[in-house]
Amino acid sequence: MKRPKIAIVLIALTALVALQAPAADWPQFRGANRDGISGETGLLASWPPGGPRLVWKISGLGPGYSQPSVVGGRLYTQGQRGDKQYVFAFDAATGKKLWEAPAGPDFHHKQALDGPRGTPTIDSGRVFTLSAEGTLQSTDAATGRVQWSQNLIKQYGGEDPDWGFSESPLVEGNLLIAMPGGPGAAVIALDKTTGNLKWKTGSEAGSGQQKSKIGSEAAGCASAIAVDSGGSRLLLALTRPELLAMRPETGEVLWRYGKIFDRFGAIVTPVFNDNRVFVAGSFDSDEALLRLDGPKMTEVYSRHEGTQYFYYAVPVLVRDTLYSFANAFLTAKDFATGKILWKDRSVGKGSLSYADGRLYILGEDGALALIDPSPQAYREVSRFELGTSAVARTPPVIADGKLFVRVQDELLCYDIRKK
Repeated sequence: MKRPKIAIVLIALTALVALQAPAADWPQFRGANRDGISGETGLLASWPPGGPRLVWKISGLGPGYSQPSVVGGRLYTQGQRGDKQYVFAFDAATGKKLWEAPAGPDFHHKQALDGPRGTPTIDSGRVFTLSAEGTLQSTDAATGRVQWSQNLIKQYGGEDPDWGFSESPLVEGNLLIAMPGGPGAAVIALDKTTGNLKWKTGSEAGSGQQKSKIGSEAAGCASAIAVDSGGSRLLLALTRPELLAMRPETGEVLWRYGKIFDRFGAIVTPVFNDNRVFVAGSFDSDEALLRLDGPKMTEVYSRHEGTQYFYYAVPVLVRDTLYSFANAFLTAKDFATGKILWKDRSVGKGSLSYADGRLYILGEDGALALIDPSPQAYREVSRFELGTSAVARTPPVIADGKLFVRVQDELLCYDIRKK
């Protein structure tokens, strides 16, 4: 039986659309949902000996820990050269530099941890960056032209965190969210187009607050997230002394949770799932799970986990298991109870991301492992060495069928598509 011509046309159009469907972008720190998870599929379930095919490798970024952001075939990251920090744009397919723009004066740390920490946030044709010394900036994604720039310390009385400003700006609707840590300006919201201040908050507490162990509004190193709970939209921001929950429209503080205290930097970006939020310090760590009911919060559990528990790695939640690092051990933990399910030395201290059924684990010494996530046991599928001498502390990025790995001055791109 012959198919009607219109049916044939529809089938052809459907196939064409499928072929042209955009790959999953990675537009900001920890991916589209700030959870360390890529939407990519059709990826290699294991790697050949020596690792997947290296597509390109570039150098010249300078020191820094900025994760790449990948949107529309372009890659954006930050680095430091000479007396300036920069934001860079590259062709994601070839590694060709498209432009670079100054993004703040240079930053040097007493432990030689120099350069920018934050990851560019890409939204509406703009690249939003925060440099390590506090320059918050909007740059045109197509041309590299700086649209507006301001300094969080000079503008809002912010205090330079011990490790430099390390958060990645959050876009929420027409607002750009950042955490200066200044008096009455623990968190600010700017008009993302103009950079004009819309609100600042931090010194006024809402109902149900829990006092922190210190009174400071000091900025940490974690990044803010936006969540939906019980019909309410909330901003969750972990400052050094406490977790704040705010209304995005006004900055009204709905509650504070002060048991999470980290005098060194509050590095761990909150992890949200199913109206629950996991929050933790980093060094000498406390951790807790909170249940949200719209604008209200109740504590599920709270505990002290000991010295250098999370270090700098942000956990990734896969189904009901939270994967992260306890010092030099990869650790699996039950999200609902906090019970540790297993620990393994894996690649030593490292960072991690997730895509298409696999965890991508990057060790500080340049070992890259592919893990089959399981609450029962550690299951390593593949491993190879990057062959770099620099310390690798930037979580890997999976986008457009490729694996992007930043190691200080260098950026490497691997093809991980199934053939």
